[in-house]
Amino acid sequence: MKIIRSTLFLFAAALLFLVRPEPAQSAMPRAAALAKAPAFSGVALDGRAISSAALAGKPYIVNFFASWCPPCRHEIPDMVALQKKYAAKGFTFIGVAVSDSEPSIRAFAAKAGINYPVMMGDDKVIGAFSGHVRGGIRSIPTSFVVNSRGEITEVITGARSLEAFEEKIGNAFGR
Repeated sequence: MKIIRSTLFLFAAALLFLVRPEPAQSAMPRAAALAKAPAFSGVALDGRAISSAALAGKPYIVNFFASWCPPCRHEIPDMVALQKKYAAKGFTFIGVAVSDSEPSIRAFAAKAGINYPVMMGDDKVIGAFSGHVRGGIRSIPTSFVVNSRGEITEVITGARSLEAFEEKIGNAFGR
């Protein structure tokens, strides 16, 4: 029994370390030099092509997540609500599923009502964001806020609320 309890404790501690939200300073400060968003492309679960080239001139947030990740699952309903609110203005979230299977992501996306493009994260897309921007992807969820000039204005590690994401979207539009 003691071994089982110890194993469960170690598993829980490892999981918390993997998905723990970072302190507020994990977001790239506004005064920092803005990095050009990396070029990426892929195919959404619905078969549509997704690319940074097609998003040129529009603000977007690339969100790396997994269906089994509690903080990821927590922030997705807010992202769905904000997608409804801002899609007509040219904004979109792009979900990039990592460490998950396509059948799991398809089922999760349908159940969660995800209304923005979701693609499976491959080495090329993950590598483009991991090695391109200070901080990269150290845990999930991680979100990259891209303004309409194609610059990454913030890298956010950990889940955010509807209000926090709405502020990021406003900043991406230049408000």
